[in-house]
Amino acid sequence: MHLSVKFAVKIKQHILFATKLTLAGGALYVAYDSGLLGNGKEGSVALGRAKDAFPPAVEEWMKYFGFQLPATPKIEFSPLDAWNSGVQKSFHALSVAPSTASDYTKQGLQYVKDLTK
Repeated sequence: MHLSVKFAVKIKQHILFATKLTLAGGALYVAYDSGLLGNGKEGSVALGRAKDAFPPAVEEWMKYFGFQLPATPKIEFSPLDAWNSGVQKSFHALSVAPSTASDYTKQGLQYVKDLTK
């Protein structure tokens, strides 16, 4: 009996892992299929489709469950404008890093020279 309990626990762990893997794979597929993993224009189109589909779905569920949600705030955000802005800022910082380091080195040397006078 002890061996069968261990076997059942192992089977349960494998089933839970397979379930999580299936859900993660499904979410990745849906994100790819809807265009969320594409470029900025595809992401903007996908966001527009989600904005159009979300309110009717929420209204249907509110009618089904019989409660009212507060109005959603209007957010003006364009993913196309913000797409990869962090990457662009990082590469800009890397591109100016040598000259910035040179400037800081010069300032540091001048400070040390001024201290030793």
